[in-house]
Amino acid sequence: MDFATADALNQAIRLLSLRHRARAAALLAPLGLHPGQEALLLELDRTGPRIQAQLSDALGCEPPSVTLMVKKLEASGHIRRTPAPTDRRATVVELTDAGRDLAGAVKALWCELADETVAGLDPATAAGLPAVLTAMTANVDSRNRAHGAGHGKGVKRNTLTQ
Repeated sequence: MDFATADALNQAIRLLSLRHRARAAALLAPLGLHPGQEALLLELDRTGPRIQAQLSDALGCEPPSVTLMVKKLEASGHIRRTPAPTDRRATVVELTDAGRDLAGAVKALWCELADETVAGLDPATAAGLPAVLTAMTANVDSRNRAHGAGHGKGVKRNTLTQ
C-alpha cells in the first residue's frame, strides 16, 4: 500500500475511533456512565456472572482497569461482587436488578449510536461492517502477536525481514 492510501486509511480509523468514543461518552453521561463501563455491563448482560479475569479478557482491558470499573459500578449499585466458590483469590461479578435495567438503557443508546454511525450507508454495506471491523481488529491485535499467532488473514509478510 502506498503512503497516501495508508495515511488516509489510518487517519480515517483514528478519527472514527475518537469521534465514536466522544459521542458514546455524550450519550452515556446522562446515565452516569463513562466509556468502557457500558461494555462491562453489556458483557455481564450477555454472559451472566463472570470472574474479573474473564471480564478483562472479554473486554480487552488490563485487569486494573476492570477492577476500577467494577468498583465504580458496585458503588453505584449496578453490580455486586462475591468471592468465587472455587478460588478465594477470584471475585465473581454479576449484575444487580438496577444493573440489568441500566444495561437495557445502554442497549437503546447503543442502537442509537450505531444508527448515527452508519447513517447514509447502503444497508448491505452497514450489515457487512462488523465482520470487516472484526477482521481489521484481529489484524492489529497485539495479543495475537504476543501469543505467536500469524498476521491477519490476507496480510502479506515481507520474507526479507523475517
